[in-house]
Amino acid sequence: MTAATVFERFRALHHGPEPLVLPNAWDHASAAVLAAAGFAAVGTTSLGVAAAAGKPDAAGATRAETLALARRIAHLDVPVTVDIEDGFGGSPAEVAELSGSLAAMGIAGVNVEDGRGDRLADPAEQGKLIRAIKDSAPDLFVNARTDPFWLDMPDALTEAVRRARIYADAGADGVFVPGATAGRDLEALATAAGVPLNVLVQPGVPPSRLAEAGVRRISFGSLLFRAALGAVTGTALAVAAGGHPVAGAPSYEEVQRLAGPDAMAAPWQGAGTL
Repeated sequence: MTAATVFERFRALHHGPEPLVLPNAWDHASAAVLAAAGFAAVGTTSLGVAAAAGKPDAAGATRAETLALARRIAHLDVPVTVDIEDGFGGSPAEVAELSGSLAAMGIAGVNVEDGRGDRLADPAEQGKLIRAIKDSAPDLFVNARTDPFWLDMPDALTEAVRRARIYADAGADGVFVPGATAGRDLEALATAAGVPLNVLVQPGVPPSRLAEAGVRRISFGSLLFRAALGAVTGTALAVAAGGHPVAGAPSYEEVQRLAGPDAMAAPWQGAGTL
C-alpha cells in the first residue's frame, strides 16, 4: 500500500458516519491485538513507549524507540499513527526529516504537540513546524495537539481556538485538544478548527454524544497502557495469594499469532510454556 493510499484511508476514517475510535498501543503485541480486535486504526502512546523503555514521557528521549516501534507495526492491516511528542526537541527541518521517514515506512499519521513542559510553544513557531512536516510528507495525517486545557490555563478555550486555527492554516489535518470535555467547548473547537477534532475518550460518555458536539476522533491516550499495568499487578497479587488469573487473558498460541505466520512456524517451546 502506498503512502498516499494509507493516508487517504486514514483521513477518510475521520469523515465517516461515526467518530474514529482510536486505541493507543505501546509495542508490537498491543498494536497487533488491537488491530485483530477490529479497530479501524491504531495509534501509539508516548507515555507507554517511554515507560516501557524506562524513560520519561515528553522529554524528547524516545526518538529511537518510536522509530523502531513504527517500523515494526507499519505492516499491520490498519492505518497506524505515531505520537512524536513535540518532535523530540528537533528543529523544523529535523522533525520534517523524521516525519518523512515515518511516511516512507507506511505510517499514516503523526501526533505532534505544542506543550513544552509547563508552558506552550509559540503558536507561530509551532505553525512553522507543522508546515515543515506537511511539506516533507504531504501524505501524512498531521494531528496537531494543543494543550491549554491540559495545562489548566484560565482562558483555555480561547487559547485552544486560536491555536487550532493557526495550526489548521499551517496545514494540520486535524487538531487534538486533550482535557476538553464540556459540550460547548467541544462545539466551539470543532467549529473554529475547520478540521477534524480529536479528544480523549471519556469513560461513561458514548462516542455518539461526542459526535453530536462535533468530535471526529476519540483517542485512548495512555489509558490502555495504564490499565495493562494495573492488570499485571492485580493478576500477580491474586495468583500469589492463591487465586486465579484474570479471566480473558489470551493464550500462548494467540499471542504467538500476533507476531505473524513466521512465529507459528518456529519450534514449539514446550507444553508447559505459559
